[in-house]
Amino acid sequence: MGGVITDLKARTIIDSRGNPTVEVDCFVDEILMGRAAVPSGASTGSHEAVELRDGTKDWMGKGVTEAVNNVNNEIKDLLIGLDVSNQEEIDASMLTLDGTSNKGRLGANAILGASMSVIRAAANQSKKPLWSYISTTNERNLPVPLMNILNGGAHAASNVDVQEFMVVPHGFDSFSDALQAGTEIYHSLKSVLKDEGLLGGVGDEGGFAPNLPCNEDGLRYLMGAIEKAGYSPGSEISIALDVAAQEFFDGEKYHIDNRVIDGKELAALYSSWLD
Repeated sequence: MGGVITDLKARTIIDSRGNPTVEVDCFVDEILMGRAAVPSGASTGSHEAVELRDGTKDWMGKGVTEAVNNVNNEIKDLLIGLDVSNQEEIDASMLTLDGTSNKGRLGANAILGASMSVIRAAANQSKKPLWSYISTTNERNLPVPLMNILNGGAHAASNVDVQEFMVVPHGFDSFSDALQAGTEIYHSLKSVLKDEGLLGGVGDEGGFAPNLPCNEDGLRYLMGAIEKAGYSPGSEISIALDVAAQEFFDGEKYHIDNRVIDGKELAALYSSWLD
């Protein structure tokens, strides 16, 4: 038995892109125990949960006042008095209250903010770090960073269709060594692009945002940056993509590399990049 949720307080804060988002405080036995801010992506798929935005002139339509009010009223009224440690019941009750398949009434940003603040409060109540509180096993593994160092798509004002080109430094014994490798590759990529006359601005998430002849060139430049930084592709460093294909899908066809292709052709294109 954990403590009892006695209050939720939501507010608008500004995220790393300069847009409003929802932050929620969870109080347990009248004490602030958990705080969480809701992340937001630049691109969203048609099947993703609904991020509730006000759509008014304030904040250029991106305000989250309605989502904040939903936390401070309906969601708070629902959760007050519940055991903070019963995350499954708390999440299920919010989904029932919302009553939609995509969290579109209350807003996924309202529901997620409340949910994350509760689980952080429960972890603090149990005097455990969050990773330990939510773990179902005694096995411990350090996370491997996925570092987005070349941006395209909705993340950049360039002709590159693929949204994120990431390096994955998996072949290291410590997180600090992996972080160092990824950082060195980032700076190596800057040098590679400069040598090619392609160094320009940066994208929405801090990766370089060059104009390239084709999307596959992004992979080639990442390979060059990995090797120039002195690391081994495959054994130490892998490459990951977040293509975000919905951003160049018109409902029937995909517009990529100045071509209009169907799903099978897109899969074949992806496969060709592996060669």
